Amino acid sequence: MMFPYFHPLLLMGVQLLLSCWTQAAPADPSHFFYHDFLNENGNSEIHFNGVKLYVESARPAVFAVRGGNASLSCRYWYEPELSSQRKARVKWSWLPAVGGQETDVLVAVGSRSRSFGDFRSRVHLRQDFPGDATLIMTELQLNDTGRYRCEVVDGLEDKSALVDLELRGVVFPYQPPHGRYHLSFLEAQQACEQQDSALATFEQLFQAWKEGLNWCNAGWLADGTVQYPITQPRVPCGGHGLAPGVRSYGRRHQHRHRYDVFCFSSSLRGKVYYLQHPLKLNLTEAQDACREDGAEVAKVGQLYAAWKLTGLDRCDAGWLADGSLRYPIARPRRNCGPSEPGVRSFGFPPPQHKHGVYCYKAVDEIM
Repeated sequence: MMFPYFHPLLLMGVQLLLSCWTQAAPADPSHFFYHDFLNENGNSEIHFNGVKLYVESARPAVFAVRGGNASLSCRYWYEPELSSQRKARVKWSWLPAVGGQETDVLVAVGSRSRSFGDFRSRVHLRQDFPGDATLIMTELQLNDTGRYRCEVVDGLEDKSALVDLELRGVVFPYQPPHGRYHLSFLEAQQACEQQDSALATFEQLFQAWKEGLNWCNAGWLADGTVQYPITQPRVPCGGHGLAPGVRSYGRRHQHRHRYDVFCFSSSLRGKVYYLQHPLKLNLTEAQDACREDGAEVAKVGQLYAAWKLTGLDRCDAGWLADGSLRYPIARPRRNCGPSEPGVRSFGFPPPQHKHGVYCYKAVDEIM
């Protein structure tokens, strides 16, 4: 008959022992202390008594350019303040702007850290002061855009803050030499990469629409949807009755359906220029002429980036690497096309025709 009372008596004994140990434990000046105990897996963890962990970012949105650097702000602290610094675990992870799974960027404990995947050797923690978990990113790439999570773990305490990274650049519509609506999703992705760019996100296309991009052909975006921006409603583009906006076909079959594509290009790591040459050139001669000048024929994304970000303005049509003929106008004027700034296109003329050429010289070759 004693067994029903054994379990409560045992609990009272454990509580009494913990109470005696608590009173004997040295108190912190802030009137709190830590309890070390073994969890079910036998791992030592820390419990806080009256202490809270806080994590925040001073800049929840960061704008940068490809090839540049970015600082993703994050700091953590405790309230009440600790009398001595602790080695909390800091983890940065990334959710791509195009969607998908969240992946690890960097994990650090104290001065030790490890970076992962495409971020390896391009990221580190700043650690300018206790609790500084700011992520420094270098050599930014087009696909680095997205949402970054700064997570701080100390024992059972786990807090995080979010920072959005967006690259500044230019969105442009692209269709291949064989005509309109010929690209599957994978082919669209490859077409953008071949033109020194990446598939545009919806956010990038929406920003371009707000800046005046008006294009009636539907194109793939990075999330697998097909959309197009209209600033001037008209009959072939949904009719006059529809308000301006970004029209959407929704998510399409990535292998079966075919459209054009919207690409995104950011800052250049070099210079685009119109080659001063005494003769007009066919496509092969244009390639040779740029090579003799220590450069290569410019890609479409490079020309758009030079027009948008550096103000490249030239009224002469020239070959580009994909065999298209284009020219950039930053200051509209008579005999140079429409009254709005933009990159004018003459499509894909026969390669034996004679024209000028736009070359691209990498930054190392310029220096």
